[in-house]
Amino acid sequence: MSRIAILGNTAGGKSTLARHLAKTRCLPHIEIDEIYWLPGWTAVPSQIYEKDHDAAIEMPEWIIDGGGDLASVRKRVARATELILLDFPLWIHFWRAAERQMAWANGTLQHPPGGGQEMPPTGRLFEIIWDVDREWMPVLRKLCDDNEALGKSVVRLTSLDDLEAFSTNG
Repeated sequence: MSRIAILGNTAGGKSTLARHLAKTRCLPHIEIDEIYWLPGWTAVPSQIYEKDHDAAIEMPEWIIDGGGDLASVRKRVARATELILLDFPLWIHFWRAAERQMAWANGTLQHPPGGGQEMPPTGRLFEIIWDVDREWMPVLRKLCDDNEALGKSVVRLTSLDDLEAFSTNG
């Protein structure tokens, strides 16, 4: 039974990688953005999110990408059999987010996050990227270190070249 959690900052390619791996490994894909966000980029009430998240991670197999909240990330990591951490320099996330915003505005974005909502405000998106880099990434790195020490499979991708190679071979 494979349960893969893909972790990392916004606009790093978590969902794209998850879709690819779900297809190649024949696993159900759960995108956290789809269960966490309501229209207008408002978070789902916490009790609804927790119920939906917990039901998703109780499935025997899955690949899950995204954030949600740190409590749910910890639950997800505990249940996962494999962790993939996209740990890129901050500028890559800003660059990829800007590219995604432009594609969204031009109507050429193929897989919008959050189930195809309206484009998020760019300023708020960049604030989230900054906050995740400063507040979440140290926690995610430690979760990966701790779980790897316990024998769990952990893959760390630290560049776009790593991501491309893993997508091709992983």
